[in-house]
Amino acid sequence: MSAADPITTEHRKVTQHITTPLEDLLAIQQKAFLKDPNPSYQERVARIKALEKALLSNKDALLSALDSDFGGRARSESLLTEFMPNLGNIHYTLKRLKKWMKPSKRKLSPQLLPASAKVVYQPLGVVGIVVPFNYPLFLSLGPLLTILAAGNRAMIKMSEFTPKTSELVARIIEQTFPADLVTVVCGDAEVATEFTSLPFDHIIFTGSTPVGHHVMRAAAKNLTPVTLELGGKSPVIVDNDFPIQEAAERICYAKALNAGQTCVAPDYILVKNDQKAAFIEHYLKAFRKMYSKVNGNNDYTSIINDRHHQRLLKLLDDAKAQGATVHTPGNEEVNDGSRRIPIHLIENPSDSMGIMQEEIFGPLLPVIGVDSLEEAIQFVQERPRPLALYYFGSDTKNQEKVLEQTHSGGVCINECLFHVAVEDMPFGGIGPSGMGHYHGYEGFQTFSKAKAVLTKGKLNSAKMIYPPYGGWLQEKMLAFLSGGK
Repeated sequence: MSAADPITTEHRKVTQHITTPLEDLLAIQQKAFLKDPNPSYQERVARIKALEKALLSNKDALLSALDSDFGGRARSESLLTEFMPNLGNIHYTLKRLKKWMKPSKRKLSPQLLPASAKVVYQPLGVVGIVVPFNYPLFLSLGPLLTILAAGNRAMIKMSEFTPKTSELVARIIEQTFPADLVTVVCGDAEVATEFTSLPFDHIIFTGSTPVGHHVMRAAAKNLTPVTLELGGKSPVIVDNDFPIQEAAERICYAKALNAGQTCVAPDYILVKNDQKAAFIEHYLKAFRKMYSKVNGNNDYTSIINDRHHQRLLKLLDDAKAQGATVHTPGNEEVNDGSRRIPIHLIENPSDSMGIMQEEIFGPLLPVIGVDSLEEAIQFVQERPRPLALYYFGSDTKNQEKVLEQTHSGGVCINECLFHVAVEDMPFGGIGPSGMGHYHGYEGFQTFSKAKAVLTKGKLNSAKMIYPPYGGWLQEKMLAFLSGGK
């Protein structure tokens, strides 16, 4: 079967990634890398095009698997969040890869002449990719694209929470690439622990901050460098000079996408007290406009599994028990057998509530009133640095104030989420929301070793500083070069 042949659920199950020990899979790739440590531009392009062909050929099967794993996921959302960004990144990378691969010439100080200096971008080797459940295609094939572009090989650990999608991706990869280039591992948390303990040349992990601690500890045993794409509580600051209805609508779309199961989803709102009621009203209207009902609505994604569904309901019950005021778009009861949860706005939550202590990752949204932009900034500053920050305001001085006085992995001004869709910008967290970044050129650099190379010819001017020390000419030259007399 070629990469162009679509794979259906009737095809045989892949067992290689289950029966072969992980260390053996890694050894196979390491051995293959030593034989081809620097793939040519043409080889890399061919691999990227094979990935694109496989993705497109299996579109319907992948969409069906995603819908099944979530227990209801809008086809349009899967196209928007899984296919479009991957295909856009593929086209972007193919146009620029030749330029990225070129050595970078560097300047030399006079005392080192005659010589030349350059930086060459060398593949690292074998990279491990750990994939979360929320966007299993975007967060597996997206990193894989850049890893292949940088000339590496890859092992992918798919999420056990999306079994059908994970199994299908394993089959697609097996039919598209040899196992010594790319292979997929499926399994539970125990397999993930073993996976991150392997001596990879780099690991990219996308997931929660608590699990990120475990990944970093495991990688440290092998001194494996890591890129951690974590989450955290991404704030939204809404200022008075931006139309409140428009802000509410844009935020509502960003939070409702994938039912809030997005690492950069708005996690809480900071809005001026005199606009808080209007924001809540317009937000609920916007949600009702987008989703006239939740029950049986195929446009609205379900929560991934019972565990996360119960976690969200417990967070909601905890907020109510502590006296929170909760606003919903209606009194609709979800009885369609799905795990869909309509948006719940929690007004003025306290820090003691669970929704203010952990990343929500679902359709619950705290709304906090503040009296000034300065108070909102201070609120953000006093908390762990988030993966994303969103500011709605038209005053350019206030925009700069927010940018200068807060830290986050990325920022949108008068928008949410869409900075991740810009192929030409790096994506990554800071502190508890992650380390390192990828996407675009920065991704190519992350998965490459920037190796410094100095080249000299037969003429050796450095002889003038060789021992024995103390010659008149040598003393004069050293004094001149060191800024002394």
